Amino acid sequence: MGKFVKIPIMGFMLFCVLAMVIEAENMKYKDPKQKLGVRIKDLLKRMTLEEKIGQMTQIERKVASAEVMSKYFIGSLLSGGGSVPKPNATAEDWVNMVNDFQKGSLSTRLGIPMIYGIDAVHGHNNVYKATIFPHNVGLGVTRDPELMKRIGAATALEVRATGIPYAFSPCIAVCRNPRWGRCYESFSEDINIVRSMTEIIPGLQGDLPANMSKGTPYVNGKTKVAGCAKHFVADGGTVNGLDENNTIVDSKGLFSIHMPAYYDSVIKGVATVMASYSSLNGERMHANTHLLTGFLKKRLNFRGFVISDWEGINRITNPANANYTYSVEASIMAGIDMVMVPNNYTDFIGNLTMLVNKNVVPMSRIDDAVKRILRVKFVMGLFEDPLGDLSLAKHLGSPEHREIAREAVRKSLVLLKNGKTAEQPLVPLPKKAAKILVAGTHADNLGYQCGGWTITWQGVPHSNLTVGTTVLDAIKKTVDPATQVVFNEEPDTNFVQSSKFDYAVVVVGENTYAEVNGDSSNLTIPDPGPSIIQNVCGAVKCVVVIISGRPVVIEPYVEKMDVIVAAWLPGTEGQGVADVLFGDYGFTGKLARTWFKRVDQLPMNVGDPHYDPLFPFGFGITTQAVKGN
Repeated sequence: MGKFVKIPIMGFMLFCVLAMVIEAENMKYKDPKQKLGVRIKDLLKRMTLEEKIGQMTQIERKVASAEVMSKYFIGSLLSGGGSVPKPNATAEDWVNMVNDFQKGSLSTRLGIPMIYGIDAVHGHNNVYKATIFPHNVGLGVTRDPELMKRIGAATALEVRATGIPYAFSPCIAVCRNPRWGRCYESFSEDINIVRSMTEIIPGLQGDLPANMSKGTPYVNGKTKVAGCAKHFVADGGTVNGLDENNTIVDSKGLFSIHMPAYYDSVIKGVATVMASYSSLNGERMHANTHLLTGFLKKRLNFRGFVISDWEGINRITNPANANYTYSVEASIMAGIDMVMVPNNYTDFIGNLTMLVNKNVVPMSRIDDAVKRILRVKFVMGLFEDPLGDLSLAKHLGSPEHREIAREAVRKSLVLLKNGKTAEQPLVPLPKKAAKILVAGTHADNLGYQCGGWTITWQGVPHSNLTVGTTVLDAIKKTVDPATQVVFNEEPDTNFVQSSKFDYAVVVVGENTYAEVNGDSSNLTIPDPGPSIIQNVCGAVKCVVVIISGRPVVIEPYVEKMDVIVAAWLPGTEGQGVADVLFGDYGFTGKLARTWFKRVDQLPMNVGDPHYDPLFPFGFGITTQAVKGN
């Protein structure tokens, strides 16, 4: 009797093995030789609703674990501003953390890898020892698309060095009012400069191959990252420059000022687009079906995915979270594909599941969103190579990248005034001087130099936030060894007058801020900046270097200052400031923003009928390098 039992069992086992082999052979989504469309279609048909909605969910690393990733099929993780594995984390710390989460995703039935995103908006700015490039407000001054491409490539390498494949960059807003707290994230008030700066996208992602159709996302392997054009659309045009406010603009203004950089980004293969917190003519962008789906996806043929901003869907209602179920419905139906939840993910998953089961959100909309997310993941090679490794760790803060950042600092400086008269220029400064004064709150402060979105969300107003060169350090390295450099952060007039300085360099400016915390109605240099200018410049020849995320009020002090340099937010490589001040390189920067006289003129942009600037758009005094100074 026993013999008869064994044969069917053996046969059944053989059948199971054969079935598994056939199934594996039919798993076309796992085969990189298959066409992209075939892989997407094959995987999508295998997915349950639960797995699909998981792909549409992005959560903060603080609420994640390998178990959460596998249980809820989470499609994406992010680090918000300042969200790090531990203080001063190394590349290895980052890689290990990301890989632990990824292993949770890979352990699921279908093994769909998650995509980890981070704000790398001026270099890999959350990460200790990373190269911090100038913020966009300075980079626009360079008018150098090739430099932007190199910055993108360097940033991609540093992001990949920490095991992360997705950067929420670039911001292609056109800031039309410097009162806006995000103005430093904008390259210019002029759309032509912003458009040219989208060359950072092929830097981040790689050059789109000639045979790829326009609008298809493209990421060229493990040294590149998926980019994100943001914030769609017109976030730089809000009323009074208030963050997350309403932009009132007609169709001509929208499509001639705020939209064109998105055409370029899509043509260059940008992988993702982030919706804006702001409203357009009263309609929240996170719920704007006409522009997210009708224009971006259908008209521009954008085939990557649209991601929400942090709790962006919650803010569709006023007040926020007034009706979360409605917010989920409105955002998904408008065309948001992935939701940056980022914390209460069970609420989001539960609401969207219920809306699909009740046929309020059709399965076709879910499938469209998931196809787009999978397309990006397949294109960037995440299925073949899901884990970060330490082979790229050497690129984090590398000398080569710091050299690019230093070049960017040099090219982003704008010389607004040089000498009390044009016949008596003061810069280039002589390196050989008996005694010079360096003064000001921002002279020896890396935190102020880097600005917001550096190590933490709001930035760190202290010198020791990361590794870099302050302006004071740079001056000491640049002057003749015999020159005495005296640093006094807040000198009084008596000190300056009695100390017999040859000249002084005063470095003052704005405090650190990000987003709404930076909204300003007065745009003044905070105390003690103005009093330092008065005390020093009234007593000795002075160069004033202004560290700021935008033009600020300086008209009352212009006469008193011998030299005025707009240095914006230069980042970690302060040596670039000294390079130009002392004539190793010439000043070449031209204003990419209008420098106003008074805030009551704002908004005021080049071409406006009431245009009456202190320094016009495009202004900048050029100097020549001095040999043997």
